[in-house]
Amino acid sequence: MIINTYDDNALSEAFGIDMSSIEGLGTGAGWGRVAPGRASDSHQHDETEVFVIVAGRGEFIVDGQRHPAAPGTVALFEPFESHVLENTGDQDLVFLTQYWRDASRALVSAQNTERKNFGERPVFVFSTPPTPNGDLHLGHLSGPYLGADVFVRHQRMNGTNAWHLTGSDDYQSYVPAAARAEGRESAETAAHYSAEIAATLALMDITPDQYTVTNNDPAYRGGLQDFFSRVVSSGTVKVTEAAALFDAESGQYLYEVDVKGGCPGCSSGTSGNICEECGEPNTVTDLAEPVSTRSATAPRRARVARWTLPLHTFRDDIAAHHQLGRVPARLRELADRLFSRPSLDIPITHPSSWGVPPAEKDVDGQVIWVWPEMSYGFLHGIQTLGARLGEKWKAAEPGQDWKIVHFFGYDNSFYHSVLYPALYRLAFPGWAPDIDYHVNEFYLLEGSKFSTSRRHAIWGKEILGPDSVDAVRYFLAATRPEGTRTNFQRAAYESALTDTLIGTWQTWLNDLGSRIAKRYGGTAPDAGNWTPEHSAFLGRLGSRLAAVTGALGSDGFSLNQAAVELDGIVNDTLRFSRQEALLAETAGWENEARTAITLELAAARLLAHSAAPIMPRFAARLAETLGMPEPSTWPRTVELVAPGSEIHLADAVFFLPMQLPVAPSPAPVGPQLVPWLSTLVRTLLQLPEDEVVCDRSLSQLNTSSLQAVTLQYQILEALDVDVSVEELLGSQDINALATIIDERAEPAALAALAEADAR
Repeated sequence: MIINTYDDNALSEAFGIDMSSIEGLGTGAGWGRVAPGRASDSHQHDETEVFVIVAGRGEFIVDGQRHPAAPGTVALFEPFESHVLENTGDQDLVFLTQYWRDASRALVSAQNTERKNFGERPVFVFSTPPTPNGDLHLGHLSGPYLGADVFVRHQRMNGTNAWHLTGSDDYQSYVPAAARAEGRESAETAAHYSAEIAATLALMDITPDQYTVTNNDPAYRGGLQDFFSRVVSSGTVKVTEAAALFDAESGQYLYEVDVKGGCPGCSSGTSGNICEECGEPNTVTDLAEPVSTRSATAPRRARVARWTLPLHTFRDDIAAHHQLGRVPARLRELADRLFSRPSLDIPITHPSSWGVPPAEKDVDGQVIWVWPEMSYGFLHGIQTLGARLGEKWKAAEPGQDWKIVHFFGYDNSFYHSVLYPALYRLAFPGWAPDIDYHVNEFYLLEGSKFSTSRRHAIWGKEILGPDSVDAVRYFLAATRPEGTRTNFQRAAYESALTDTLIGTWQTWLNDLGSRIAKRYGGTAPDAGNWTPEHSAFLGRLGSRLAAVTGALGSDGFSLNQAAVELDGIVNDTLRFSRQEALLAETAGWENEARTAITLELAAARLLAHSAAPIMPRFAARLAETLGMPEPSTWPRTVELVAPGSEIHLADAVFFLPMQLPVAPSPAPVGPQLVPWLSTLVRTLLQLPEDEVVCDRSLSQLNTSSLQAVTLQYQILEALDVDVSVEELLGSQDINALATIIDERAEPAALAALAEADAR
């Protein structure tokens, strides 16, 4: 017999509360106490766990949903359910816990889609608002926008109240830069490109439920100022004087697009305030060899007072936040790097005439930095959406039941996953935002970054139309950069369209329709006798359904994997069809042949439903040819097409061949670039003036990484061209590097270089 009695004196801190262990029960066990106003840390594990409430009152928060906890309450937590016990009363909340491992139960829980759904909670899915300084190309579309759209479509098919929200990020510093280049006012430029962006999203069949145009929303400015005042009233954010950079000729304050240099974290070339390569922020003054984009003169330093956030004080808050939702390891690792710094003081206002000034008058001529601004913009979007839906969602009163999901590129990771939770903590100390994060890397085009300035892009409007949109969505889903950079290649896209979608998917569906028309008068037959191969194939389709369900689910969301599974459904069915074709018209096996056909139709039905979030037009058309309505619910199992349904697959056209637009070929390398670059390299490496280097790579010339960084900034300073260290030390010879530089340089910069050489 074992008797163990609760003892205050035996408790010690664990999981954010007080715990003690009970030995000898055959399972893990212990007593716990949650003091008034406290809560246990959110955590999830592979054990099954039972809580028995002995004294006090509070609430269980399980996967974001609240349940009462009172004496006599027993709660069992399945493996991987996140759970918190919060004391909402004025006395200690005491409980007994037991926990044990059950591998089978853990696997069932891991695969349980019902456990992972969001119930009745409102789910707000954000794709980072694009900067209206240009239209969207395939690099943009492949990332947050396609991701968020597919996520919401799938969630809605599962009965979730989910909405897609985005807009245009009008107050970005890149907007005035584009306006200057185009000879327009900033507001005009923002309005123009905001409309273009919305039109391109529509061509992609992405229609957000809320599209906020910040400069045109009459309620936005006041709401933002109120949010900023809430942050300031916390007492943590203060006006602090610190060094800044200014253009030496015009006196212009330099940040973001107006300044370039070496990242203090990874040494890559970067603009001010954030590094696209390592994701770390900079304060501009810590850039290596900073260069103003406004003039050729080296920037000058001066001190300026700005509202500043001591972000380094939020290490524990951010760690706790990252325990609540889906936070990829890439983001947690970034946070760990940032908080290893001794201090991280982030200015959240900047001198500028473009943007929204704080209501506070402590500093003049400054605006709320657009990235902190965006944290409010998300809440404002929820409030605006709610007003249209008749919901009482308020930006100033965020709900504890809100589920927020962010889709963004890695270069925005710091803002979304570190800065915004800190700002929410200051503005709404009683709110624990439950946020999932989905991040993508850069999408390359033929091996190089998409680039507007050097005309290296495929624009959405160039390729998207009613007959191409699903093929584009499928290919981007299959190749988008999840976890690593990937590469869009025209030949690969054309192969996927011609060989996969037309040559395999459409050919199979047309052939299936022809066989049904020939043998069954164009209607779906009923299944007859089943062979072991038939039941095995049905099981295989079930496995594909489980796999694509997991790939589109909130925990394991991956469009790459979903595209693999869709293609897998077709290829599995083709193999099955070829095997069964041997007896398709053999006398005596008619019942088995009917079963084979019904299973092929079941595969087509499954393809229509599973493809709906990624390829909605194709899915609707395929369902129509099978005599079914457009798929609106996610399948729970593999179902046969109803016998007698009219099948119109034989002549159906789902995809049409097309060729991608070819970007203009860059002009031949200017004759001055190869000798100019060769001279730089010889000088840097202290080589003889007559040594030929143009046909050799920097690695072959034994160039160190430090020397490569020096060369990187010489190129940046001379031509405003960013060539990464990896490119410099890659396999390209000097001739090839000169071609890369020429492709990226502005014509005016090349002309200036030629003129300087002539002198």
